[in-house]
Amino acid sequence: MQLVLIGPPGAGKGTIAARLAARFGLVHLSTGDLLREASAAGTPLGEKTKAYVDAGRLVPQEILGEVVAERVRGERAFVLDGYPRTVEQAEFLAALPAVGIAGALYVAVPEGEIVRRLAARVVCASCGAVGETAVENAACPKCGGTAWEPRPDDRPETVAERYAVYMQDTAPVIDYYRDRGLLVEIDGKGDREEVWARVEAAVAALAGDDDNG
Repeated sequence: MQLVLIGPPGAGKGTIAARLAARFGLVHLSTGDLLREASAAGTPLGEKTKAYVDAGRLVPQEILGEVVAERVRGERAFVLDGYPRTVEQAEFLAALPAVGIAGALYVAVPEGEIVRRLAARVVCASCGAVGETAVENAACPKCGGTAWEPRPDDRPETVAERYAVYMQDTAPVIDYYRDRGLLVEIDGKGDREEVWARVEAAVAALAGDDDNG
């Protein structure tokens, strides 16, 4: 089963993708991780990717597409987190050999909920791990540090701008998968376990359809 995961910043896509991978035996493919892996690989493609990553520049569409194509080659079961973000990328993915997306999971969360969630996030000043204000005085699970600070890009006005850009860029992708009967819209409101229960049920239904051919 091959899935793509779509959702605005703060929808919890990374956590959801990791849980899907564990629950359904999928490979979690995050575009951020793919770019870092490619940069470290030392291949010609990796060297091209590294030049952009090291400079903090946006990786061009054609290079990102090559990285994704190389990584999904031979993977029969994966959840792709962070790609596609444009219709052009969705069409590129659909054209790859042996790729047959079973469902595009769209975790829909309203703007007000996203602003609330992201305003509650803090990061470890030592290692950058993300936490919540509820654990502000607790030790970081990654490095043991206890110094937490707000994320600069999680201010309400910044979040609102990011949400608007996301919806502008991604709405056509949502329509692309809806038009092909592949969109699975999931209510992303509520706590993590409530959202996860909806996601798990939706993917279990897809897995059943997949097993039945």
